[in-house]
Amino acid sequence: MDNQQREQILKNAKQFFRDEIVQNHINGACKRASRLPEYNVNPFLFKYLANFLTGNDTPESIARALVLPRILGSSITTSFGMKIQNLISSLFQGLGSTTQGIDIEFIDAIDGRKKYCQLKAGPNTINHDDVTTIVNHFNGVRNLARTNNLNVGINDMIVGVVYGEPAELSSHYNRVGENYPVFIGQDFWYRLTGKDDFYFELIDAIGEVALEVDGSEVVETTIQKLAKEIAEKYQ
Repeated sequence: MDNQQREQILKNAKQFFRDEIVQNHINGACKRASRLPEYNVNPFLFKYLANFLTGNDTPESIARALVLPRILGSSITTSFGMKIQNLISSLFQGLGSTTQGIDIEFIDAIDGRKKYCQLKAGPNTINHDDVTTIVNHFNGVRNLARTNNLNVGINDMIVGVVYGEPAELSSHYNRVGENYPVFIGQDFWYRLTGKDDFYFELIDAIGEVALEVDGSEVVETTIQKLAKEIAEKYQ
């Protein structure tokens, strides 16, 4: 990969984050977080959490205790995970796979072999049932390859985890790893791009987009809207 290609990929990453993550966060997640029916409110805990956070249990404090974990945690993490394949597609045109159960195909920069890859967001983003699904998909691809006399080995079927460290991989990923390789974070991006520091360049590039965003006004508006609903229902 030459410098021009590298710069274009980083530019694409920043634009993707602006368009797909930031806009969805503001116009989607924050709007949903301003509506009380979006929450499964625990009547035994919501006043406690409000007091724990702010020292009082006014409707605004309750709203703040509900909104902040939602828009700064679960919603953005879920959104990112759902858009992983779109992210890769936007960065690396032509890598998308037509093979069932496979997200992308690429030539591994380390061993030079074609990889059939399922993409996952982070080190804790699969569950017990996903393990069987992943292994079955990979087994199916290998069986089809044998039928068509294609040289596809066990190590050519991989799970690519976009961010994280090997030590952070959940037990579910480790179960997949008993049958097929799981590459995470720096190692995954190195194999994909041929640059051993590309993972950190990508993190820095997306971090630059964060400096463009000030969501404080949106957060406060979300909290005030939810506080009004809480006051109407509980006060």
